[in-house]
Amino acid sequence: MTQPAPAITPEIVAEHGLAPQEYERVLAALGREPNLVELGIFSVMWSEHCSYKSSRIHLKKLPTEAPWVICGPGENAGVIDIGEGPDGKKLAAIFKMESHNHPSYIEPYQGAATGVGGILRDVFTMGARPVANLNALRFGRPDHPKMRHLIAGVVHGIGGYGNCVGVPTVGGEVNFHAAYDGNILVNAMTVGVAEQDRIFYSAASGVGNPIVYVGSKTGRDGIHGATMASADFGEDAEEKRPTVQVGDPFTEKLLIEACLELMASDAIVAIQDMGAAGLTSSSVEMASKGGVGIHLRMDDVPQRETGMTAYEMMLSESQERMLMVLKPGKEEFAKAIFHKWELDFAVIGTVTDTGRMVLEHHGQIVCDIPLAPLADDAPLYDRPHVPTPKQPELSDVPETKDVAADLKALMGTPDIASRRWIWEQYDSQVGADTVQTGGDAALVRIHGTNRALAMSTDCTPRYCYADPVEGGKQAVAETWRNISAVGATPLAITNCLNFANPQRPEIMGQIVGCLDGMAQACRALDYPIVSGNVSLYNESKATGGGSAILPTPAIGGVGVIEDLGKAVGIGFKRTGDIVLAVGERMGHLGQSIWLREIHGREEGPPPPVDLKAEKRTGDFIRQSINAGWITACHDVSDGGVAVALAEMALKSNIGVLVSEEQPFGVAESFFGEDQGLYLVTVCDTCLADFLDAANRADVPVDPLGRTIKDRIVFELPDSDHQVTLAELREAHEGFFPKLMGADAALA
Repeated sequence: MTQPAPAITPEIVAEHGLAPQEYERVLAALGREPNLVELGIFSVMWSEHCSYKSSRIHLKKLPTEAPWVICGPGENAGVIDIGEGPDGKKLAAIFKMESHNHPSYIEPYQGAATGVGGILRDVFTMGARPVANLNALRFGRPDHPKMRHLIAGVVHGIGGYGNCVGVPTVGGEVNFHAAYDGNILVNAMTVGVAEQDRIFYSAASGVGNPIVYVGSKTGRDGIHGATMASADFGEDAEEKRPTVQVGDPFTEKLLIEACLELMASDAIVAIQDMGAAGLTSSSVEMASKGGVGIHLRMDDVPQRETGMTAYEMMLSESQERMLMVLKPGKEEFAKAIFHKWELDFAVIGTVTDTGRMVLEHHGQIVCDIPLAPLADDAPLYDRPHVPTPKQPELSDVPETKDVAADLKALMGTPDIASRRWIWEQYDSQVGADTVQTGGDAALVRIHGTNRALAMSTDCTPRYCYADPVEGGKQAVAETWRNISAVGATPLAITNCLNFANPQRPEIMGQIVGCLDGMAQACRALDYPIVSGNVSLYNESKATGGGSAILPTPAIGGVGVIEDLGKAVGIGFKRTGDIVLAVGERMGHLGQSIWLREIHGREEGPPPPVDLKAEKRTGDFIRQSINAGWITACHDVSDGGVAVALAEMALKSNIGVLVSEEQPFGVAESFFGEDQGLYLVTVCDTCLADFLDAANRADVPVDPLGRTIKDRIVFELPDSDHQVTLAELREAHEGFFPKLMGADAALA
């Protein structure tokens, strides 16, 4: 016997995350009260996670076009032209970054694993074979009682899913800060490659065309996942575990192969993965983008559990599922492919001309709502915001007593220590096209060619907190710099915008400032944004948690190198080479890792980003790499010149004697985090040409010293400060194994 539907009370409306004024808009759109199914659909489609109601107005500032952009924001992922493949066919890179923050805090293994699964589906939905995964992770204090559990779960989840599905994890970043104690961040990125004439989009069309469901069955996992991701954490975080999805990478692998096999035919009209809000968001987005209606028969939805209601089926976020519109008569052909791959296949509805979503269950219409209010007319807020106050310049700048001792200490700190314990759990070589990991940017060969995609994820949250505009500029510029440093041409970015509660004017000010800075950098560097994700309400009131996270607009950059034989890495090549600093040095210590870790001070403005100089220097670096002049290259970032030198030395096991006259104080010269700065070695026979080209390009070049055997020596006027590479390596490699203890052995 069917239970009567509950009356819609203000409490039920609030439980669905709708504000009173938003519920009034629901009533106006329907001309009546919604039933529970309809209320649930409005709640997820109007959630922050799906509608971007607090950020849409500001996202419009971002540049999204360039001659090489095939598809910008609005589809499952962005698409750029990457030239020809081995058979002369035009290829495209398809990529995106997304967040799975709240689920990963509640249940770290499945939260991180399904984050990887979801971003993979965004990419192969459009016809691309995924070729690389990356991630950007932020954790709280290493000594926080919950952090070791969260780190272990997230890393094992990323590795467990990515390794099983057969896509290499080739890069990423990890930061630690107390602001993430109660709300960690897990951002996942996937890059895929497709033929340009085989790209698939999500707009449904063709009245009467069949709508088909493929993949895994629908269960009750992940219900209210999108709504949960659109609110901050309270004391009940652990109780939200049932809202976290459960992933199956082996099914995802089958789904990739089945979809790509069907995509080789002419059967598909439109395709969309079931991500946040599951069947609701996929069907609404497909219909609204195509300007059509949709009629679904809920009884035909493959179900994993008995007695599921239409409400549960529409809001479930069970993983490894896709929705397609097929050409008439292609159902049996498609069904045979998916059954061959041992996946569910069901025709569950049709495309209509009504502009409405109609759901039928047990012979009754359980939902009949217009589509326009769900998507195009979702709430849009220009929330009050206040600019972040400018940080005063550093006063009483400390000096270093021993550069080598400070460097050794920095190399073992959480933000700089080796991530070996993490990346050894990821398969970076599956597919046999990974050329480089562990440098400034990963390189993945475009299969069958001598060309490669270069990719990097970057953001410096402490800069964004101190000055959102400069921090936003720097996040974009650093990916551009890292891709340039290997010799590739940066082409476009994706982003994952992680912020706290936008209803707080100071937080909204961070969002507005970061987006302004990002937009400036994208325009100056000719580096458009083609896809992205917004994750808000990242803060916690839970016991032991902090409040708001640091503003964290993570950026994922993609570029192309035309000749892999000319790519360079960060490691020194031999002793006796001259080491040069390329770019403007300013000795900026504000917000530096050295100031924080050695002196316990998080003070001052972040380093400014001169975008004209950034482009001028980066273009010169790429020109020099392409000419064959540069033999090693590394950009300067956290920890300044000293840490960059140490990373180059540890990569190659070749040391360096630094003998320059310091342009500033010793601390500023070696630990200042100046932007747009690269360290390079240049072959002796090319040095004159290199210096002449730098002069003509108006790019400053300073000699730092020469490479030597097995230590780093800072030759200073009063004395030499030195440390062996063995000592540096011990400090650098020790942090994670010591932190993770038994979990390190489990890896």
